[in-house]
Amino acid sequence: MNELFSQIYALRDERQAEALSYFFKTGPGQYGEGDVFLGLKVPQTRQVVKRLWRQCSFDELEECIRSEYHEVRLAALLVLVQIFQHAKKEPQQQQRCVDFYLSHTSFINNWDLVDLSCYEVLGAWLLDKSDRHLLYDLASREGSLWEQRIAMVSCMKFVRNDQFEDCLAIADMLLHHPHDLIHKAVGWLLREVGKRNQKVLVDYLAPRYRTMPRTTLRYAIERFDFDTRQAYLKGNV
Repeated sequence: MNELFSQIYALRDERQAEALSYFFKTGPGQYGEGDVFLGLKVPQTRQVVKRLWRQCSFDELEECIRSEYHEVRLAALLVLVQIFQHAKKEPQQQQRCVDFYLSHTSFINNWDLVDLSCYEVLGAWLLDKSDRHLLYDLASREGSLWEQRIAMVSCMKFVRNDQFEDCLAIADMLLHHPHDLIHKAVGWLLREVGKRNQKVLVDYLAPRYRTMPRTTLRYAIERFDFDTRQAYLKGNV
């Protein structure tokens, strides 16, 4: 058991673990079925990562990302983010982080694991690159909920840099996805587009808002004024 694993495990809280298991839907047939929680809050995990990330090897990350414990997998991902961010002048090290991430997506299997890591690694890596096919590949993997969410949420890095094209294209790919967690992700990213450029969002919604999932629409228009939101929801725009 390596140090990262040991320090995360030492903070376990059985009472909180039960609550987290319920919150992250780990019951039979639910999206997080079978996931096991230690009961840590995200700030606790971040504190451990802050202390230890510099001394973590990729072998240790390999052990942690494969852990049955949700928080240990999260710690591995947060360490990976730190390694990536501190390797700005080391493209080979950043590539290693990206390769590690992409080869372990089967362990990035809940929405918080995705949302706290993907755009800080994949999105940041692709920000200055014209070829972003890997996100389209992930988005096209039917039946792979978490990889599809990774594709969508990774676009956050582009949106925050006023690059909207790939976000909107991937939103189109996933717009009528059957799962609510993708509806939320698409709506969230569309809302972020609107925060940066409302006209881009309005133009995107115009031919689509009547047929897109209600959850996606509600998320996308969340920052509009009340009357405008009601008009969209009633199909009267």
